Amino acid sequence: MSLEAAAAQLQALEKHNGQLRKKDDSDRRASGQEDVAYHQWATFKVDDELFGIDVMQVKEVLRFSEITPVPGAEHFILGIINLRGNVVTVIDTRRLFGLPDTDVSDETRVIVVEFNDQEVIGLVVDSVDEVINLPQNEVERAPNVSGDETSRRFVQGVCYHNDLLIILLDLSKMLLSITPDSNEDAAY
Repeated sequence: MSLEAAAAQLQALEKHNGQLRKKDDSDRRASGQEDVAYHQWATFKVDDELFGIDVMQVKEVLRFSEITPVPGAEHFILGIINLRGNVVTVIDTRRLFGLPDTDVSDETRVIVVEFNDQEVIGLVVDSVDEVINLPQNEVERAPNVSGDETSRRFVQGVCYHNDLLIILLDLSKMLLSITPDSNEDAAY
């Protein structure tokens, strides 16, 4: 077979494969099937509300234990813990969200999350629920229901799962908004 004949045959095969792909796509659309992207969320409760964060940012979940207070820290920072030789700042999500304090229970957990590929931060929550897969096309934009721009910045979207509303948090934006600017630290 000559080189020209092989090139012609290859073009014919590519054309045929392209037609098959188009037919497959149109068949999928006609049957109502779409390629749906799913995203995994770790869910937890704070004040009887269900929240979700990207499961890829969760390092581990700990039982609530002794937290060492840090003098002069923001009101939402409970303090620090030692996690296998690493210092972890612990944030009270109730205070951060402007909710009333509550007593620690057997269900209270500290979700250890990775932030900025360098820092590890603990989030105190009332209880941890489960890891769920949510279709991206069912996540709705965060509604603007309050004048509090701070809380709206934290919310990436909302979604219903098993008839429960889940508030999906943008952990990176939330933690960036409360983390001191490293340039300010360098000035001292």
